[in-house]
Amino acid sequence: MNSRFPSQDRRRLISAAAASVLVGAVAPSWAQATWPSKPLRFIVPYPPGGGTDLVARMVAQKLTQTLGQQVVVDNKPGASTIIGTDLMAKAAPDGHTIGLVTDSHAINPTFFPKLPYDSEKDFSFISQLVNVPLMMVAHPSLNVKTLREFIALAKAQPNKINYASIGNGTPHQLAMELLRVGANIELTHVAYKGVAPALADVLAGHAHVMFTGTSSAAPHIKEGRLVPLAISSAKRQQAFPNIPAVSEVLPDYEFVTWYGVVGPAGMPREVTQRLAREIAAAMSLPDVKEKLASMGVEAATSTPDEFAVYMRKQAASLSRMVQLTGVKPD
Repeated sequence: MNSRFPSQDRRRLISAAAASVLVGAVAPSWAQATWPSKPLRFIVPYPPGGGTDLVARMVAQKLTQTLGQQVVVDNKPGASTIIGTDLMAKAAPDGHTIGLVTDSHAINPTFFPKLPYDSEKDFSFISQLVNVPLMMVAHPSLNVKTLREFIALAKAQPNKINYASIGNGTPHQLAMELLRVGANIELTHVAYKGVAPALADVLAGHAHVMFTGTSSAAPHIKEGRLVPLAISSAKRQQAFPNIPAVSEVLPDYEFVTWYGVVGPAGMPREVTQRLAREIAAAMSLPDVKEKLASMGVEAATSTPDEFAVYMRKQAASLSRMVQLTGVKPD
């Protein structure tokens, strides 16, 4: 008996080993083929109605069509995007939770040293989405029509002009603080929990001025409810040729924000790569490009690896910017 069974055992072992190799070889393809198996949650750490929300919903709609599963936008604003971003970091890394990040994600580690997550290690980077210049707008009651007039008024009335931002340490605050330093003026900061409430108070005249996304500002400028003073990119935007760049008054000034997509750390690489491909395809569609152009927004997609490298560079650059402006937590 002993002389027969070893031969049979060897055959079984060889068969089992071959099967395990085969399973290992096809596992990634199987994982990719069965994902997504349920709707995706797309966390946006901003309130509905702002530029981030508009872009996220555009992307979600296109991904829903190509992935065959609903991609549901879930707005989780607050605490300079930390609340929503923490939910992304703590989600299951199965590819069914993704999130939108902006340059706030790169700023926050400098601004808030005790974050509940590591901005690099706790995330899977998927793709950059867009580059977004900010527009400086004022309430008509401020009685200024140009950036030069605004600077002159601010110099004459130090700390009397209130500016709104979408939160302490956000790009919208940094954009104004860079202008403040460059123009040597003093302003009073009022922080809100997102674009929608900040813009609402500027429209009501409770705050005098703010930097906001071009898509958020454009309808109100058209209606005469806001006065456009300048745009934060190095040059004028094709969509808004009559609005001067800040650099026409302050030559060294440039500030352009960006949006990107991440997931929790540990997502399967084949899933992040497919998402990046689907996002790139969506952002290149004619209707999407036309909509982005009308918003003054430029598509800027990337691979997961490219986005991770970009994030590290942005974190270093924005850290230097925070130090230059002297911005501190409230």
